[in-house]
Amino acid sequence: MGRQWGSATFSWPVSLTHRELTLRPLGRRDRKAWAEVREANRSWLGPWEATLPPGSSRGPGSFGGLIRVLDHQAREGRMLPWAVCWDDGDGVRLGGQLTVSNIVAGSMSGAQIGYWIDERLAGRGIIPLAVALATDHCFTQLGLHRMEIAIRPENAKSLRVVEKLGFRAEGLRPKYLHIDGDWRDHLIFALNSDEVGDGLVARWESTRPIAG
Repeated sequence: MGRQWGSATFSWPVSLTHRELTLRPLGRRDRKAWAEVREANRSWLGPWEATLPPGSSRGPGSFGGLIRVLDHQAREGRMLPWAVCWDDGDGVRLGGQLTVSNIVAGSMSGAQIGYWIDERLAGRGIIPLAVALATDHCFTQLGLHRMEIAIRPENAKSLRVVEKLGFRAEGLRPKYLHIDGDWRDHLIFALNSDEVGDGLVARWESTRPIAG
């Protein structure tokens, strides 16, 4: 489905593929694989997971409910909720998620990126490539001006992602997001569309080619 969004046409569902990586809509068929990956990575992901502050309304109570909420917001043009899928030579596997959220048109014309990856796939350059692919899509297809990533200062692996891709550090936001049970400080990193030249995927591959 496509609809006019600012100066561009926002379409959902949409999938992006580059070499071994595919970003595609998370769907009900992913329930089993998603649950298995999440369970296997409980301790790996726990310190960086968004949580609800006391008094908040409960979120979706089932995986199906989560998919309905994500799909509804995506069709309204407010987010791009993708499954991160990787072909490791033995088939394509679901290895994480990447979500472009808080998409805003008008004078802001920007969005935020969040992600997580299966620890067993970490260190292969999957998330930097996924962030680059999503950012290029938002700049070229949606006409966005700014992409932002918020990272806890303690999250060394995510800090390496923005460093590799050349995101600009903009400073600290104290107690910015509720993560792992409390309000946590976050460092803010951003890129504007005029800072990426031929694109972020091209920038990433010029520094670390992905074997094809």
